[in-house]
Amino acid sequence: MDHHRSHNPNSSQRSAYKRERGDGWRNHHENKHLKPSQQQQRQSGSAPEQHPLGSQSLSTRRELYERDFPVYKQPVEVGCFSLDAERRFFNDDRQMRYYEGPERSPNFDLRDGYKDRFIKRDDSVKEKLDHILRWIIANKTKCIPSATTASSRALDADIVTWRGHLTKLLTTPYETREGWLLAVTMFKGTVYISEVETEAARRDRENRTERHEEMMYWGYKFEQYTCADKLHSLPDPSGVVNTNEAFCTVVQTRLADHRLLFSGEVDCRDKDPNAPAPPACYVELKTSAEICTPKQRSNFHRFKLLKWWAQSFLPGVPRVIAGLRDHEGVVVSVETFHISKISHLIKNEYNCWKPTVCMNFCCDFLSFVKHVATEDNPSVVYLFSWEPHRDVTYSIHRDSPYSFLPRWYIEEMTSSRDSHHQS
Repeated sequence: MDHHRSHNPNSSQRSAYKRERGDGWRNHHENKHLKPSQQQQRQSGSAPEQHPLGSQSLSTRRELYERDFPVYKQPVEVGCFSLDAERRFFNDDRQMRYYEGPERSPNFDLRDGYKDRFIKRDDSVKEKLDHILRWIIANKTKCIPSATTASSRALDADIVTWRGHLTKLLTTPYETREGWLLAVTMFKGTVYISEVETEAARRDRENRTERHEEMMYWGYKFEQYTCADKLHSLPDPSGVVNTNEAFCTVVQTRLADHRLLFSGEVDCRDKDPNAPAPPACYVELKTSAEICTPKQRSNFHRFKLLKWWAQSFLPGVPRVIAGLRDHEGVVVSVETFHISKISHLIKNEYNCWKPTVCMNFCCDFLSFVKHVATEDNPSVVYLFSWEPHRDVTYSIHRDSPYSFLPRWYIEEMTSSRDSHHQS
């Protein structure tokens, strides 16, 4: 359950993807919002709370990112994978589902099955990048640099990560409550970015109320009401909701100078046989409280639409379909939000978010990461840390618990790269 437009409300989504970056984009070391260190960056295996005293940092002040929209190439799906009911990886689309639009007044009870037909994934288990790495190993021929590219890289990508981590970066300039920790490792010329749970997030997860747990279920239940397992079947809301199951797209794109390979979960696809090729046929499903007052609509535009836009714009998913529910968890209506039109929806909202700020911050953060994470070594982790109203800082950790590239991946990529060079 996890899109953009330029600051010019008259431009189309497609032109936003293709726009070439102007002179406003500067190399990381030229950026005035980068703060040079007063003293040498210290290296440690210390806990993430102990920030370096004098480190280079990256500002998150919004006004610094109000410049031309950076080039963002139309994302291309290069593969997909599935996770089954036991969270096992399959290099195929067996978990793909098909969207079935509901009646005008759906009356879906999202509470149904919560007590007796719900298998919840253990979210204390941190999978890091493991599933994406399995996909890379199963699809190495799609990932290696072409023979014409003079490259020492094992992969034809600067950066490998989850879509969700990039979503957090896009929303950072407007986030006022939740910080983040991102672990970065350079291996064979490619930067890998994985999330580390913050202490605050761990406390929140362990202390969720029963109401919060049930409302998290509601989103998955809405999917069950509106998704069919097969092209010619219908949704079956009488079955079990199992949140271990997932279908994920793997896309390649480029943000300014950064070539990205990332994966994100996809809820379903359009049933129409004439629908465009993935990812343009995919549909993101959400639930949200029905909007009854101008204040509620303003908050919806300023906070919820930001996250929906960021999450879908990145992989090129063109629409979000939202089930609007009452306080008791009954969906009373369904509304479609076209990602390419969201900036038009919010343009008259006071002090609202701007897609160009989101994308420029993400772009500059990736430049910052490349500037910092220069040692090509999977046992070295650069831990980037951010709290609201603060700058992004980092610390360096060797042979620490933050290391996240698994041994099986390192060995496989090392041996395959050697044989690739010899052939």
